[in-house]
Amino acid sequence: MTVESGYADFFGPQVPRTGDEGQTPTFALASAAYRDNEADEILKANSEWHKSEVGKPRIKLFRPNLGEAFSRAIIDRMLGSGRAPLIQSFGTQPQVVVEHALAAHRIRRERDNWLTAVMVLCGLLFLPGLLVWLLVFQIRTTMAKRDDKRAGALATALLVGVGALAVLFLLRMPFTGFWAWYARAAVVAPVVGWFWAKQICERTARDLRARWDSLLSGSSIGAKVPEAVPSSPGETAAEQLRQSLARLSAEQQSNSVFYAGPKGILGMGTRWGSWQLAEDLVPADPDREIHPFRSWDVIKAVHDRLRMLERGPLNTGGFPKPTIRHWIVTPIGENATAVSRPEGTDVEAYQVKQHAVQEICNKQQFGAGDRHYLGVQWTLWDGQLVITMLITVTVLHETLRIEVTGHALGPVHSLFTTKPAAKEKEVQKSIKFWETRKVKLPLVDSDEVVRLAARAPLTNYPPLLYWLGGKLSLPEPFGLRHAWADKPWRHRFMADDALRAATPVLRVVHAAAIKVLEENGVDTTKFGSRSSSLSTAVQDATPSKADLYDA
Repeated sequence: MTVESGYADFFGPQVPRTGDEGQTPTFALASAAYRDNEADEILKANSEWHKSEVGKPRIKLFRPNLGEAFSRAIIDRMLGSGRAPLIQSFGTQPQVVVEHALAAHRIRRERDNWLTAVMVLCGLLFLPGLLVWLLVFQIRTTMAKRDDKRAGALATALLVGVGALAVLFLLRMPFTGFWAWYARAAVVAPVVGWFWAKQICERTARDLRARWDSLLSGSSIGAKVPEAVPSSPGETAAEQLRQSLARLSAEQQSNSVFYAGPKGILGMGTRWGSWQLAEDLVPADPDREIHPFRSWDVIKAVHDRLRMLERGPLNTGGFPKPTIRHWIVTPIGENATAVSRPEGTDVEAYQVKQHAVQEICNKQQFGAGDRHYLGVQWTLWDGQLVITMLITVTVLHETLRIEVTGHALGPVHSLFTTKPAAKEKEVQKSIKFWETRKVKLPLVDSDEVVRLAARAPLTNYPPLLYWLGGKLSLPEPFGLRHAWADKPWRHRFMADDALRAATPVLRVVHAAAIKVLEENGVDTTKFGSRSSSLSTAVQDATPSKADLYDA
């Protein structure tokens, strides 16, 4: 079931305020809802692990553009009833993106309502003429899409030739009486409707492009959804959307994540580094046994020390305040197309309860089941870089192992950060034919007007429109942020930030863990030596594909 664009948040559109984290990727992704490029453009943003697909249209006249396909796909996937679980979008505000998709969809629906009226008055009442003109434009579009340069000229010649035949038909009418006048109207009315539709399409195109440009310029333009606040308690559609958005927000705050093998933790990025400290638990005093403790005791001490990362002996800026959370990690297959979040009495509002987190930390360290990780996360570069360091503590027999792993999620693909460019082409000068000049093209050309007018009556029947024109299929398991994230290692300073975070985190973790061991009567000599060795090695950290084992 598709949630219509007229719905919005119960409390109105949510716009990131100045200083909020995640403005850049949020606005970049939201801008896709207003774009008028070809839908295939989004395939350029496909990554090694996450690939979108655009279905081939059965009739090219009904194909969607990028903004239409993106808005529909986001609304259906993130707000549809009975939707599959979503992956958290760290460094992004998914609700804002969804609201802009709703706003863009509403703007297009208003345009389509006008175009539908034009189609009824100038097309449906004169159906024979409309079908002939549509057939001509369909043939012209098919010919123009060919790589052969002569195909474009031939397509234009076809349209001119049909126009000449239409004029001849009007002058040399083979009928008389009522049918003669009807035939004339059937030829002229669709052309008049095209001029009317062109004005409507250009007005909407200017509006959509202005919003696209404003989002990428950082003006924090809001998503215009007038029906945001229900006017009466009986508005079930608005209540349904309010619940869908509340579910979206709750799932975004979930402490449950998924490890997809070489793809890493979905939403956090691939694992680029791993450092392990593993030594035997030996009593410091041979005459006394070790005081019993649990993995959670070590994790709790590490948690408390990590909260002090933003403080240092020198006033040099340093770390911003990190987000420190306990994560429950569920393993899934590398090629899994869906995820299933934990359920039961130990889960409330997508959050695994504290006592269950402690139990998993202390007991589920070997064999099947979820695992516990303590994560310290920074959202940097205005949301474009998400650095996550995960810590896990396990005790098997007499060996205690402390593992620290680094994950990095890079910026959204540059496709989403490109601003609208003026439509123009280069042509040869009439006199100085060896030079060229740029000529501005119409914002909405004749083929685009015909495409929009043909699609307009079917926008209220999405399944039929999908069947005729194709649609955008999102990569599963779907999350807004990781689906179109680029690698951070191509950006020198982003790479530096990710690598620099490893050393202080590793040292804080080891210091906190060794202190707990000393307090419980454990000989920490070997732990200290191993920690010093790792502390030296981590200074030369280089990103690698830590989840791709050469075996």
